[in-house]
Amino acid sequence: MAENVTLARPYAEAAFRIAREAKQLDVWLDALNRMTAVVADVDMRTLLDNPRIGTSVSTNLLLDIAGKDFSTEQKNFVQLLAESDRLTVLPEICELFADLKNGIEGVKEAQITSAFPIDSAALANLVTDLERRFNSKVQASVVVDPELIGGVRIAVGDQVIDASVRGKLAQMATALKN
Repeated sequence: MAENVTLARPYAEAAFRIAREAKQLDVWLDALNRMTAVVADVDMRTLLDNPRIGTSVSTNLLLDIAGKDFSTEQKNFVQLLAESDRLTVLPEICELFADLKNGIEGVKEAQITSAFPIDSAALANLVTDLERRFNSKVQASVVVDPELIGGVRIAVGDQVIDASVRGKLAQMATALKN
């Protein structure tokens, strides 16, 4: 995947510059998310990888499936990706674009892994606590992993807060070994 990120970076940066100059970061991120959802489909990816499908056909197909409310710049961006055979790196472009957007807006992404589903009130409290701790706005996504046994594991950037039962057991096992 590192190769895809390397390929995607200049496109993400170019799209970000265009969106920022037009003051349309949210609009572009929404468009990239919709295009990414289309490209994520296995059948669609196979079709886009087919060398017999022309760039205009693949561009129009992607745009038609993702929705028809794209700006001229967004259509040109997709056309450029198709001509460069880079439509399949749209997920990485979207992720890098979101990182750039979050960076200038001071938003940090938090990956919360919980042993059980978290209700909205508990999630709101957790996000508030994380925003206070990291002194920035936090955008959280929750994943349920029953292997944690109980508690949560939170990753914000390169910092990890492991308050899971599994994590505590691993710490105890390490302490006992030493």
